[in-house]
Amino acid sequence: MKRKVFYTETAYIMGLVSLALSAALMERANFGVSMVVAPAYLLHLKLSQFLPFFSFGMAEYTLQAVLLLVMVIVLRKFKISYLFSFVTAVLYGLILDVMILCVSYIPNEVFAMRIALYVVGLLGCSIGVSLLFHTYISPEVYELFVKEVSSLLKMDINRFKTIYDCSSCILAIVMSFAFFGMWHFEGVKLGTVVCALLNGVTIGMFSKMFEKLFEFKDGLKLRKFFE
Repeated sequence: MKRKVFYTETAYIMGLVSLALSAALMERANFGVSMVVAPAYLLHLKLSQFLPFFSFGMAEYTLQAVLLLVMVIVLRKFKISYLFSFVTAVLYGLILDVMILCVSYIPNEVFAMRIALYVVGLLGCSIGVSLLFHTYISPEVYELFVKEVSSLLKMDINRFKTIYDCSSCILAIVMSFAFFGMWHFEGVKLGTVVCALLNGVTIGMFSKMFEKLFEFKDGLKLRKFFE
């Protein structure tokens, strides 16, 4: 079967939107947000008590700026393209705040609806990450960190992604206890753990499916600016 062309620039846009929408849906489901965004979500919950304007999206690109610095230290190198990852993080944060507002109109009183919101959010998160792995445009710092460090360690990217996700989950639990008291799980719940365990697998599944159906090509001659 001949594969259809999927432009990498389209993958970038769709990946960002998918990730932002998924994070908003999981937050609305209230079973626990994705382990990747959980630390930022907790930072938002804590700081917004004193700074009402400090949104979930703002917490995202603030935390990603810190992670970018850590990555540069670990890799012991710096590329201009890394700065584009922060630009992506800001774009994602802005889209996320819009999505949070949009999904707030979805009723979540019924348990079945919450389950549906969570499942769609979980799958959408994996789709978004997979799409960003297939574009030359710098992804969010989260994905860039996984991509660069797994390459440095010569480890399968999906396996390293699972390790990274579980580490984020543990960090979020520690932050929840520190911010809101021992054994108080805020933002980190059963859904967060499930996501941490399954995300790496589902990302690999969607990646294989996309590569089977599509041939990823550049639509614009901009790759050199991100190398």
